[in-house]
Amino acid sequence: MMDLAVAAIRLLPPEPAHKLTVELAARFGPFLPGPGRDDPRLAVNALGLSFPNPFGIAAGFDKNARAFRFMLKMGMGFAECGTVTPRPQPGNPKPRMYRLPQDGAVINRMGFDNDGMAVVAERLKRRGKGIVGINIGANKDSADRIADYRLGFQTLSALADYVTVNISSPNTPGLRGLQNREELHRLLGVLVEARGAAKIPLLLKIAPDLDEAALDDIAAEVLAAGLDGMIVTNTTIARPETLKSPHAGQTGGLSGKPLFVPSTYILREVRKRVGSKIVLIGVGGVSSGAEAYAKIRAGASLVQLYTSLVYHGAGLIPRLKRELLACLARDGFASVAEAVGADIPA
Repeated sequence: MMDLAVAAIRLLPPEPAHKLTVELAARFGPFLPGPGRDDPRLAVNALGLSFPNPFGIAAGFDKNARAFRFMLKMGMGFAECGTVTPRPQPGNPKPRMYRLPQDGAVINRMGFDNDGMAVVAERLKRRGKGIVGINIGANKDSADRIADYRLGFQTLSALADYVTVNISSPNTPGLRGLQNREELHRLLGVLVEARGAAKIPLLLKIAPDLDEAALDDIAAEVLAAGLDGMIVTNTTIARPETLKSPHAGQTGGLSGKPLFVPSTYILREVRKRVGSKIVLIGVGGVSSGAEAYAKIRAGASLVQLYTSLVYHGAGLIPRLKRELLACLARDGFASVAEAVGADIPA
């Protein structure tokens, strides 16, 4: 039945399909039974939180905090809502989302379309059980983007289990400039000051399109600021020559299978630079337990997915867990934690 529903929704254009999926999830999620207990080998303690399993839904699926209950009840270990900006905004002109089925990929240039932090805050006040993070961004027409991040953090941080600072979307002009060392230093300083003595974990989400020097700078600033973690990576502006879909030339961020190799490379490089001082969440191209395991061995304690759900639906989640458990057993690891960073030289 789940497979039939996914196939039917996929007959719609990408953005209407996404909106219908979120609407159905929002309506029926609260009434679904909770997930069964996960195998204890999948449990992860990170960011001061106890995750039942390492799999989470990445930001972008549930921008407005309407569908996270559904994803948690489908067996996700955590859900990240957003990206949320201080003021509501419609995002970029349509069409702005494209499936690349021949490549197992999606290109989007949504542009932080969301209901704004006031509306999302009201929804998060009624969030119930489960680990929920919030991903914050800046309005496209903001005169002071760093002030936007401070306001978003101040408004939403008390309502979530962790906060992700998204400065790596390619779909808001100039946003990725905040990854430059001087701007990043200012931004992180403002957010750490806003956090004060609060215990809320603070994470930074970075792009896959960074060179070695940029990774050096970002890692140094993250460690100096005392952040708790990084999400590696966002979508890419690169277009591999292997892409076959007629939509391959569309502008925006590319996600899905073609992102797996470059995002995992960046993940590994970040882990080499930060060691075990912070938590890394790997995201990009995961559609199997073996790929999730590769992210974990490259240094990720947790793994997010989104695009693979577009093609496989929520039925993918139990398969990922089974396959990851098989990988752990094959290599003699008693838990996910034992495998984290296994491929990184000591």
